[in-house]
Amino acid sequence: MASRKEIFFKGMKDGIPICTGYFAVSITLGIAARNAGLSVWQATLASILTNASAGEFAAFTMIAAGASYWELIVMEAVANARYLLMSCALSQKLSPATALHHRLRIGFGVTDEIFGVSVSVPGFLEPYYAYGAMSVALPGWAAGTCLGVLLGNILPLRAVSALSVGLYGMFVAIFIPPAKKDKIIGILVALSFAASFVFAKIPLFAAIPSGTRTILLTVALSLGAAILFPVHEEETEAANAK
Repeated sequence: MASRKEIFFKGMKDGIPICTGYFAVSITLGIAARNAGLSVWQATLASILTNASAGEFAAFTMIAAGASYWELIVMEAVANARYLLMSCALSQKLSPATALHHRLRIGFGVTDEIFGVSVSVPGFLEPYYAYGAMSVALPGWAAGTCLGVLLGNILPLRAVSALSVGLYGMFVAIFIPPAKKDKIIGILVALSFAASFVFAKIPLFAAIPSGTRTILLTVALSLGAAILFPVHEEETEAANAK
């Protein structure tokens, strides 16, 4: 049996590639935070407490648009709902004897990538493996956000605008691969773009705050897809096996 120290360092080793990716991506997120009017401390704290690219980007966008607190809360709940499912799945990898405080700490640090490496561990997941991965990956996310805000304060406005495009590139990279594998996802992405544009132009819906429009469209499209095109457990297992 490996010691806790060995398990921790194994997690750190697997967390290094995640850290480098997080650092590069979160720089553009920091620029978005700066454009929303957040200070270095505020943006860095947001990344320390919210380890989610889509959730943070949505929050910064809504802050810039002057959204209300309840709009932020609902949008964050919708954007980050998948982490509840990941946490439930990851709990099945833990030994039944795993203490509650370990479960809570692991749950706090669940991200797409950390979930991926943790769920791939053979046998039961040792909490110290997850701690090792989190100790390297999560600081990279916060450090990149901090640097992004600093660059946004130093660089000329044109340079900041150019770098801001990088965040949209990140989101394109998120939905393009699954859209290629599943035509339904591609259609839903196209529908979301079209619906967002149309709702912004129709006077009846244009009067609704942009944050509320985003929430309503997200819930409506997700619910419609779940009803019309349900994903069966057999299909999920087959996709994961590829």
